[in-house]
Parts: sequence; C-alpha cells; structure tokens
Amino acid sequence: MIEEVFRAEHGRAVAVLIRVFGDVDVAEEAVQDAFTEAVRRWPADGAPPSPAGWIITTARNKAIDRLRRDAARPGKHAQAVMVNVVETAEVHTVEDERLRLVFTCCHPALGMQARVALTLRLLGGLSTAEIARAFLVPESTMAQRLVRAKTKIRDARIPYRVPEAADLPGRLSGVLAVIYLVFNQGYGGRPELGAEAIRLGRVLRELMPDEPEVLGLLALMLLIESRRDARLVRGELVLLDEQDRGLWDRGLVEEGRALVRRCLEIDRPGPYQIQAAINAVHSDAGDTQWGQIIELYDQLMVVAPSPVVALNRAVAVAEVEGPEAALGLVDRLDLGRYYLFHAVRADLLRRLGREAEAAGEYEEAVGRTENEAEKAFLRRRRRSLDGSRPPAEGLAGDQCAEGDREAGHLP
Repeated sequence: MIEEVFRAEHGRAVAVLIRVFGDVDVAEEAVQDAFTEAVRRWPADGAPPSPAGWIITTARNKAIDRLRRDAARPGKHAQAVMVNVVETAEVHTVEDERLRLVFTCCHPALGMQARVALTLRLLGGLSTAEIARAFLVPESTMAQRLVRAKTKIRDARIPYRVPEAADLPGRLSGVLAVIYLVFNQGYGGRPELGAEAIRLGRVLRELMPDEPEVLGLLALMLLIESRRDARLVRGELVLLDEQDRGLWDRGLVEEGRALVRRCLEIDRPGPYQIQAAINAVHSDAGDTQWGQIIELYDQLMVVAPSPVVALNRAVAVAEVEGPEAALGLVDRLDLGRYYLFHAVRADLLRRLGREAEAAGEYEEAVGRTENEAEKAFLRRRRRSLDGSRPPAEGLAGDQCAEGDREAGHLP
C-alpha cells in the first residue's frame, strides 16, 4: 500500500511542497520524512481515507518543524508559518504543479543531463541508482549531478513556474526528454509513471498544439503504451511479432497514428516524430515493411544520431541484408554497458551459428538489466542454444519498435 502511494503521489507531493517553501531540498526531505512516518504508523493505525492528502499535510508539517529548528536559514521560518495564508495566485499558461516542476528542473541554467535526472528524481521518485542505470553511468556520478543541479536551482533562484508562451520553444527539448524518460521508466515496470508521462504529454499538446515534436512524442508514447498488455503474458516477455494484437489497445493505436499523420502534414520532422513513425509502421497489419523502417532510421541518424539509434538500425538491416551485415554494424558501436547491445549481438551470433559466442553475450545481457521479465527472456534464449527449447526467429520487431525508448535519446 505505502509503496503504491509513493509511486503514485511522490511527484505531486514534492511539487506542492516546492511551491509552498521554494526550496527543492526542503520539499524532497519533507516528503521522504512523511513516507517514513507512514511506514511507522499505517501498518498499526491503518491507511488514512486520503493517503495523498495525509502525505502532503504531514510533509508540510515536518518541513515547518525543521525550518523552525534551523535558525541558520534566515527567512525560511517566516515562509513556513505563512503556509496557510491565502496566496495571490500567479497567472500561468497551464496551472499544474507537476508541469511547473518539470519546467523548473528543465531550466536552461542546468545542463541537459542534469535536467532529465533531476526530474526523474523529484517527479518520479526514482532512486539515484535507477537514474544512473537509465543514463548508463556510475551511481556516484549521478549522485554528484543531482546535488549540483539542486544547488544551482537554489543559488540561481530559478523560478518555479511554467514559462510564458514566447519562452516555451527554447525550453522544449529538455521537457520532452524528461517526459520520455519518465515514460521509459513506467514502461519498464512502473505503469503509474507511464500514465503520468502521457498525461504531461497531453498537457503539453494543449499548450503547444502545433508543435510537431510535442505531437510526435505523444504519438510515440501512445503507440508503445498500446502494446503493454500484449508484451507480458503470465509474466513472460513476448516479442512484438509474436504478440496477440487483439490485446493491443486499438484506441491508443489509432490516436497515435492520427498524430503521426498530423506530423506529416506539418512537415518539420524531428526525432520523436520519426520514432513515432517507426512504431506506426510496426502497428500496420500484415508483414513489417523493413525497408521503410531502415529509411526512417536513416532519417533519425541525420537529425539525432546516437549509438543506440545505430543499434536499432542494424537490427532492421539484419531483416533485409542478413545477420552478418548487421553484426558488422553492431561491432562498431561502443555500447558495452547497454544490455540490449549484448542481446542484439547474441541474437545475430546465434543466427550465424556462432553459438558459444552467443551464449556469452546472452549472459552479459542478463547481468546488465534489472528487469526480471527481460532477465527471464534472455535466460530462455540462452538455454535454447543447448537445444532445450527452440528460439523465436529474432529480436527484430521488439528491438526496433521499443529499443529506442531505453536510453537511446538521452541528451
């Protein structure tokens, strides 16, 4: 129960407390204190009627207590005791606490990676270790980035608000990256984060209805989300080409495809639009048009080149030119920390009959993912090399359609 409340309400609670106290550290520490108190009291007393309200109220009270004790921070006590005073509401384009938090964390004064990491921490409640894995960096490195980012917000007095309409385009890339990575974490096993990312995507669409990258990101998330119920069956990962399409959410598919068509009409292609188009091709009935997918990845390599995009393109090449051509492309990439690099390489080696090498790559991939369903899938693939179970044809559909979401477009 408490874990569910944490996942669902952490971001909202932190966002509300930041507005109240104007300090990221105070807000985050107070919310953590409130959840610690919940762990102590709820098992014995029972959960309150409104868990989210209880957390916010308790966090607010704990922050006030802490600020009263902290005489070294002038001005904060006065701010704390005025919590219940009716404040004059600021006028913003969008009145949403969590969206304000995203734009605060994505201020241009912060480095791009710091923007994404800080929002994952504050909005999603992800641990430093989880964020480090998303960025493929050591945990200590990510901890330092988070500390520096929060210090920058405090020292630069970065405002907690949605910017005016004229300032939105310059802030957009960081916000889109944040929302996409929140979605990634949700699709990887925390569905409440996926739902929050889609909600924020819809809010951004209302804010910027003719911005094609906003439409592209929303389309991308909807098309991937539409397959959630078919991707895991009885806890086992199912590849895209083997999924029961009757389990796909057709409403999300059609909404996503309509957004892709709108992007084509605007004709200002960007990375999220192209990724959405790739997923739209995978959602077509009938055989996958791999040549079209390669063409889309070629476009993506022009507008947003990265090793993970190249990895996904190589998977599509394997379907057109064969596994040997694809392996030559994969072996040029420096992605040793990325589990899908090893999974793709293992699949290509298996298809080439190099089973001993493939076995080693499967084992490496298992060691580099924390997702239990993915671990189980990779172990089954590894066992299939011993003849205990025939493998599926390949990773192609699943990798190309969903591989980009993992870490490929971290700024």
